[in-house]
Amino acid sequence: MKIALAQLNYTIGDIGGNAAKIIENIRRAKGAGADLVIFAEQALCGTPAYDLLRKTTFLELCDEALEDIASECDGIAAIVGLPILSERGTYSAAAVIENREIRHFVTKKNITARREMGFLVSGTGIESVEVAGERVAVVVGDDFRFVRQVDRSVDTLISINARRYGRGMLSYRYESMHNLAFVESKNIIIINQIGGSGEIVYDGTSGVINKYGDLTLVMKSFEEDFAIYDTAVEHSPCELPDTLHRHDRTAMHYKAAVLGLRDYFHKNGYVKACVGLSGGIDSSVVACIAADALGRENVYGLMMPSQFSSDHSVIDAKMLAESLGIRYSVLPITEAYKSMVDTLKPVIGGREFDSTEENIQSRIRTIMLMAVQNKTGYVLLNSSNKSENALGLCTLYGDTAGAFSVTGDLYKTEMYDLARYINRQFNNVIPENILTKEPSSELHPDQKDSDILPPYEVVDAILLRMIEQGQHREEIVNAGFDSQVVEKIHTMIMQNEKKRYQYPPVLRLSSCAFKHERLMPLINKYGY
Repeated sequence: MKIALAQLNYTIGDIGGNAAKIIENIRRAKGAGADLVIFAEQALCGTPAYDLLRKTTFLELCDEALEDIASECDGIAAIVGLPILSERGTYSAAAVIENREIRHFVTKKNITARREMGFLVSGTGIESVEVAGERVAVVVGDDFRFVRQVDRSVDTLISINARRYGRGMLSYRYESMHNLAFVESKNIIIINQIGGSGEIVYDGTSGVINKYGDLTLVMKSFEEDFAIYDTAVEHSPCELPDTLHRHDRTAMHYKAAVLGLRDYFHKNGYVKACVGLSGGIDSSVVACIAADALGRENVYGLMMPSQFSSDHSVIDAKMLAESLGIRYSVLPITEAYKSMVDTLKPVIGGREFDSTEENIQSRIRTIMLMAVQNKTGYVLLNSSNKSENALGLCTLYGDTAGAFSVTGDLYKTEMYDLARYINRQFNNVIPENILTKEPSSELHPDQKDSDILPPYEVVDAILLRMIEQGQHREEIVNAGFDSQVVEKIHTMIMQNEKKRYQYPPVLRLSSCAFKHERLMPLINKYGY
């Protein structure tokens, strides 16, 4: 059987647009002589659709669009992912279509992702169906993880998926496919979608593993793709792509960030972005991602030095902007800061300089950036990283502001990795001084992050163990880390949940993102 894999970029709620893409690829598959064409989970409606999955009119539009899709399936079968309404609630289903008829629905049983809990109900799970004259097993979404035994009468298992990108997830995905294919002696075909859907980005990387556990087809990552796979033909094993190797993870992060930001803007109808350029590593990386995703003509950098800013920070920021070819302006905040502090003297005067004055600087900068957004339409991008978000090294209503955070799920050390990758790919657009100078928010004279923290290599190693791996402080100390540092970092994490509740949407690039895989109570005394 010739099976066409259509790996596409869908938009949540654009049922007509998604249906048109599906129909276009059904016609393409027919033209290529395919017997069956398969599409990703929730292809027709886009995902995650959240409360749209509770709306009867939304589900009815999906039903109507599915009828239009079925009318195209003469001489070819199709498997299409969509939500369907039942007496129990909404299922995530695979519609099996043949001879212009919707013959069967295979419904997902295991609802494991938090973005689906409460919006979808459990179905029947994996089923064997006859399609295009052959019997195949069809499995939807996370049910693949729970398959333990496949009908012995079938040779091929088809998994339709909406699997997001995240650190280490691709390796796990293909390892799971390999193990199941080898144990069950089945060809396994997985179709995933690509594209940004708010805080999630889907990587695609669909593929086929034969019954011996060998990878025989792998599709592009972060791009739409189309392929034909003939199950009756012997396929030679193909090389595991670089994208699945651990050493290439930075390149994957970059591609995911560019696609996630581009789709966040384009699918929302935004065009232009502004970035507060400080001359630091974080804003530099965000500016580079934005220029790649949106075009340098659509990115605007605003430099807002204070009396505490070093001269090289403005110089470095200007060099970056000029290398990228983006528009920029320099607007010092010294007078605005002095005016604000003077105005507040009756309330806060007579006290020593502390975080109050530091936060005023950050909030003045946000006022200026939001003024640019409101007046000119340049949507503000947040320039945070996961290390700062974890430790609370940020100012509420200041540098936590922005419509979208493209790097807020990447640790500080990963930001340096990204910067070096960008320089390798784009002719050293980030000045060397930005890479080598000591990190500082420059909110008081001679300030450095190292005044309160050990090097970020140590900080991030501890954060990774605490957040991604869920290790207890004792385990981390036993691994060789200083107990006082571990306790300090743990306390900072626990005390700053209130800030994370108020962050902008953060693109999820790790396996354990704040507010999703790691969701803590706003009031919490555990672990103190």
